[in-house]
Amino acid sequence: MAIQDSASQIVKYVGGKDNINTLIHCSTRLRFTLNDFDKADLDKIKGVDGVLGAVIAGGQCQVIIGNDVVEMFDAVQSVLGKGFKGNNGPKPKQSIGHVVLDFIIGVFQPLVPAIAGGGILKALLMLVAMFGWMSDKSQTYQVLNLIGGAPLYLLPLLVAVTAAQKLNVNPLVAISVVGVLILPDIATMLAKGTEIFGLHVLNVTYSSQVFPAILSVLLYAAMEKFFTKYSPKPIRIFFVPMMSMLITAPLTLLFLGPLGYVVGQYFVNVILFLNTHLGWVATALLAGVLPFMVATGMHKPMIPYVVATFSSMGKEALYLPASLAHNISESGACFAVALRTKDSILRSTAISAGISAFFGITEPALYGVTLQHKRALSSVIIGSVVGGIYIGIAGINAFTLVGPGLASMPMFVDKSDPMNLIKAFIGFGISFAVSFTAGLFLWKNEESTVDTKEEKDINVSEELDAPVSGKVVALSEVPDDVFSQGLLGKGIAVVPSEGKLYAPADGKIEMIFDTKHALGMKTNSGAEVLFHIGLDTVQLNGKYFDVKVEPNQEVKKGDLLETFDLDAIKEAGFNPITMMIVTNQNDYSVDAEIENQADNEEIQPVLNIAKLGV
Repeated sequence: MAIQDSASQIVKYVGGKDNINTLIHCSTRLRFTLNDFDKADLDKIKGVDGVLGAVIAGGQCQVIIGNDVVEMFDAVQSVLGKGFKGNNGPKPKQSIGHVVLDFIIGVFQPLVPAIAGGGILKALLMLVAMFGWMSDKSQTYQVLNLIGGAPLYLLPLLVAVTAAQKLNVNPLVAISVVGVLILPDIATMLAKGTEIFGLHVLNVTYSSQVFPAILSVLLYAAMEKFFTKYSPKPIRIFFVPMMSMLITAPLTLLFLGPLGYVVGQYFVNVILFLNTHLGWVATALLAGVLPFMVATGMHKPMIPYVVATFSSMGKEALYLPASLAHNISESGACFAVALRTKDSILRSTAISAGISAFFGITEPALYGVTLQHKRALSSVIIGSVVGGIYIGIAGINAFTLVGPGLASMPMFVDKSDPMNLIKAFIGFGISFAVSFTAGLFLWKNEESTVDTKEEKDINVSEELDAPVSGKVVALSEVPDDVFSQGLLGKGIAVVPSEGKLYAPADGKIEMIFDTKHALGMKTNSGAEVLFHIGLDTVQLNGKYFDVKVEPNQEVKKGDLLETFDLDAIKEAGFNPITMMIVTNQNDYSVDAEIENQADNEEIQPVLNIAKLGV
């Protein structure tokens, strides 16, 4: 039930069912294409149980789940309802770059499981043959090898499905159109030389190609929409696919197929040119920046390059080898943190994330450990770069599109070069050892925030009054995860009975939001206090608020800071609950006094804060 609740909250915080255009998932993330990305509340999404993080990147709202992504995807699908196909209503204008990137990711991302599964099967077969456990001449081996190669051979058909789904056109007709490219009889005719309408058709082998299929489906989508719009309804069921196929297939054979083939070759050659001229430097640099690329989801645009490289060369020598260095460095850094940290919760998280990264899934490590701690992130970068240098110099090649990790190491099996796998394992070991060692030396435990006087020297203590009169409640009762989970810090909340905000202590005003719904001050003891009037009241754009102070103004306890129209805020549909939070919580112990005050609407001390010293 918990995962179902989380799924409901995710749908709510991405803007609701009506704001979702498409939804797919990868190995660790839910990927939403939204009609209006401004409606997505990333802070609230991050606060949902089971969510490791959330970003808007690559034309998608990406919700990082980790190993439970399939279960969460199913739960979200359940919330959206059976047969959900997205809301294709009017969408805000997006840059061409965002549209293209969203389309590319939407086409290539779903291909990964099939390609990875088949590739690993072929790699394991080669490994079995290398050890002499099965002859590569046996019929069993050959049949199994063909099974493993099927996804790559049938890549044009797989692309036809994903492209058609992305463009919301009939996938079966799209497969039929693209299937023409790999028909055995067509291939035979092209090899002998053939013409269509007197025009010579270029002899191209389209099996394992992706760009010809993409161009073909793009044309088919335009044809389907055109003929659907203008054909009579009684004959639409056969007339639309007939005319679409009649136009699309010949044009693909004559023009789009050869063009797509050239584009694919050029795309691969550009990457190979950079890799050839930069050599190991390219691998090391890519490995070093992968933590940031993965964190923002910008590593996904590398998939088309990898797929195109596999289809033309059967191997890849840059992105996947660099990913090996990065993935294992994440694991090494996490295990170092687990060994050095005194925080039991962080230790548990680091162990779990380290194991996950060891097997090729890095998001739990990134979002749970390394991105939150600069020293851990530095350890990852050091391990990635050093491992990437070795991997680049060794010239390691990958033969399967899958996240490098212990279980997927057969992806580096090369029948013609048995040392390729050995070198990959050496790179694995170097990346882990360097990041682990760097983590042990660089890690520094943060000051404990235990509130006992035996463990901390209390330098300064202070009492903070309630900022408004009303019913004082625990912060955990605020119906907003950002506050209730203490993401901004510790404090209290007040259900106000009067629209006046007072200074809880002597200090100085540090900040006033333009929308006037929030302001911050620093007390004379150094505590940084945030006042937030209402939930989502930022949408009022300052209406009903009147600030009485200015930034850098000195104030005394009890001074009036701001007034707000309590009744008008309620009538506008907003919850006026007001929060007072100590945001520099690592420097202070914060104890709330809310017992026996719930029904007392007098302003009185509600927080005891004490500055922590070593």
